[in-house]
Amino acid sequence: MSKPSDNPADPFKKALAEATKVMADDPELSVSYSVDPSGVSGDAMRLPQISRRMTRDEVMLARGTADALALHRRYHDTVTHNRYLPQGDMARDLYEAMETARCEAMGARDMPGTAGNIDAKIGHDAARRGYGQIRDKAEAPLPVAAGYLIRHLATGRDLPADATNVMELWRGYMEEQAAGTLESVGDVLADQQAFARFARQMITDLGYGDQLGDDPDNMDDESDEEGEQDGQEEEENPDSTGNDEDQSEDAEASPEQSQDETQDPSQAQVTMDDMADQELGDEAELPEGDAPMEPPAPQPFSEADPDYKVYATDNDEEIEAHDLAEPVELERLRAYLDQQLEPLKGAVSRLANKLQRRLQAQQNRSWEFDQEEGVLDAGRLARVVANPTTPLSFKVERDMEFRDTVVTLLLDNSGSMRGRPISIAAICADVLARTLERCSVKVEILGFTTRAWKGGQAREAWLNAGREQQPGRLNDLRHIIYKKADAPWRRTRDNLGLMMKEGLLKENIDGEALEWAHRRMVHRPEARKILMVISDGAPVDDSTLSVNPANYLEKHLRDVIAMVEKRRQVELLAIGIGHDVTRYYDRAVTITDVEQLAGAMTEQLASLFDSDPRARARLIGIKRAS
Repeated sequence: MSKPSDNPADPFKKALAEATKVMADDPELSVSYSVDPSGVSGDAMRLPQISRRMTRDEVMLARGTADALALHRRYHDTVTHNRYLPQGDMARDLYEAMETARCEAMGARDMPGTAGNIDAKIGHDAARRGYGQIRDKAEAPLPVAAGYLIRHLATGRDLPADATNVMELWRGYMEEQAAGTLESVGDVLADQQAFARFARQMITDLGYGDQLGDDPDNMDDESDEEGEQDGQEEEENPDSTGNDEDQSEDAEASPEQSQDETQDPSQAQVTMDDMADQELGDEAELPEGDAPMEPPAPQPFSEADPDYKVYATDNDEEIEAHDLAEPVELERLRAYLDQQLEPLKGAVSRLANKLQRRLQAQQNRSWEFDQEEGVLDAGRLARVVANPTTPLSFKVERDMEFRDTVVTLLLDNSGSMRGRPISIAAICADVLARTLERCSVKVEILGFTTRAWKGGQAREAWLNAGREQQPGRLNDLRHIIYKKADAPWRRTRDNLGLMMKEGLLKENIDGEALEWAHRRMVHRPEARKILMVISDGAPVDDSTLSVNPANYLEKHLRDVIAMVEKRRQVELLAIGIGHDVTRYYDRAVTITDVEQLAGAMTEQLASLFDSDPRARARLIGIKRAS
């Protein structure tokens, strides 16, 4: 018999897994606990990890997550959902948030005990995303607020404080625009198809009806009418399908008749013009109260500074590294990078090993030995060799009590980084990605530059349009994804060689790049998020600065940094190469020699992961801005 587990959390995990299967009405569902993001894939469900301590927050989060996922599996029909799914991004986010709220509200009606558990999950997620600190409606996500409002109206329950804050910021607007639609939420809750129509009407009321795409109900009606017409034509002309040759001969024999039967283009034009005039006249005669509702004002280009302007975004680019070069070229550039930095690899690797040891020390790994299954225990093979009748011994790793974390490295890809700075930045990012991946820390590597020197197509459009005064940012951005957080290092290794590509490095607009990286991080499910910026100075773009105030880009960078640090959803660090960046970033270090970069990166990250708060506060080499 196998040795009973001494983990006090195991009985709770087993009971929760069985209850989840019953609630989901799916006995074949497989439930596991992991530090990876929670979710459902096929017949497998992942729930948040529960440590041996079984704190109240851990237990409530696991129960709430299990209930939410199980209710979604029980009440959600994918076919119906996809049939009414909108096409535009904002409309799709609104639609999915409301459907999730519907499933949770159905659970609260049928199984009231789930309501409190899901409240705990909502409160945890809202606190982790910093919803309680948001004071401006523009900073609060509308789809999230819509989902909260649907759940509140359908269940009558108050939401956790942080979630209520987001809902209340948008509630007045939503109730004003969709008052009539919201009244019927309780009537359509149990019918997913009716609720999908309700959600699409809500999206229209909120001003995003242009993102819905075709109405699937109208398409079905048209298909039925076409089928009836086809059937009638076949009954009236039973021989029509068999006389193709006769019809073609008649058509060739009487071209004049065909031309006579075709409508005169001038008449068609007159008809269309008359119809357009009539429609305009009808619209002009509408009473003032029935005038069509205008869509919401366009969102500002920057969440940090609503006054920050961008002349044109048509040619901005967010692109993955492998799309900027052929695989053969990436392999060649990667080989060149490895060859150029061969002497530096040893020092960087030693620092990376130091970082790995410090991270693993925080993970509190332990093993249960003498198990009948698990990982083969190599340390006990000697006794098997001495006595072949001795059974093999296995070991099982205990739960890791380690906070799930994601780290983003945002690399300045400007022309001033050309040469040794960009080479060392690339190899350090590469080694850190490998090191952190071994420690179950996900890493994303991003780069930022522009598509052209001194303005690209945006500047040409500005010149052709008459040179507007102070047009805002006047260049085309290029934001590069070298490695996504969920992509394993081995599949993206060659991508970092792209930094060696001639002509890639141009100008740098740091504020928008930082805002882009922050936006990517806040949607990640990890509990802790660390963003490290590596740059060699202030933002510079000649085309923008020549027609705007001299501090235009620098002010925007400061505004973005202030926003990130105020929200506290992401821990922000910066390393300046040869230039003092402590005047921008609260936690920053400046290095004078690019070869110090590896040590600065590893020491900063290691200090952040230190379990002693006082040690974390003593970030080596960190200077606080005055």
